[in-house]
Amino acid sequence: MARNLMAYPELRHPFEPTPLHPEGARTVLYQGRTIRLDAVGPGDGLLVSPADLTCVNGFELKPEGACYEALCIPLGDTVLKREADVTWIDLEAFANLLEQPFVADREAGVWSFGEIPQKRARTLIDAQAPEFEVKDRSGKVVRLADLKGKKALIVTWSSW
Repeated sequence: MARNLMAYPELRHPFEPTPLHPEGARTVLYQGRTIRLDAVGPGDGLLVSPADLTCVNGFELKPEGACYEALCIPLGDTVLKREADVTWIDLEAFANLLEQPFVADREAGVWSFGEIPQKRARTLIDAQAPEFEVKDRSGKVVRLADLKGKKALIVTWSSW
């Protein structure tokens, strides 16, 4: 069997790896945003504070559970974790409860979450487009909120 040799092995990886975030932090990708979480719970999972839950996906912790507008999800022991008198929310368990797809690279400390089905269903029921912004042909940012009260035709296209 032939061996594969490289002419300059010292140039095989000429770049130094750079960390995505400081040691002990985590990175969450959600709805086109990159959220760095500096204060996370112990372990290699994704335990976040109630304030960070709101920062990540808009849900707020209330007595009735985690709430986003009128949608409230009761939370049990699988989602709420207590460590040294601090309450953490297991974001993976919360995503599983919501049937929200996600992928995790625990070694790199990065999680990417898909759309929450309950939020999407509410948008379809309300028949309102979600808030978004795009650049027009001249590079000016146009937000859907800027068109409130005006008629707008939104045309989308994708190659896939």
